[in-house]
Amino acid sequence: MSQSEVSFFERERDRLSLDITAGFEDLLSSSNVLNRKLEEVIGMTREYETIASLWKSFHELMRGQRDEVLEDRTTVPGTGAHVVSTNSKR
Repeated sequence: MSQSEVSFFERERDRLSLDITAGFEDLLSSSNVLNRKLEEVIGMTREYETIASLWKSFHELMRGQRDEVLEDRTTVPGTGAHVVSTNSKR
């Protein structure tokens, strides 16, 4: 056997090294795809938090108006919140 001849061991080592390299490249590619998907999901949850806080503000505003109407029993519904006079002088 001369030094220019490649032994079976060396050929197998090179082949396995290439297989391992290809496997790591696939793993890296899959990890990058997963990372992008996770970032998309995180971005969507931030959007939902914004929408949820908007609805919460709207709900609190509407509840506050309802509480004001219930507290103020001297107004007549449908009259533009005109105060009913309790004086009987005419």
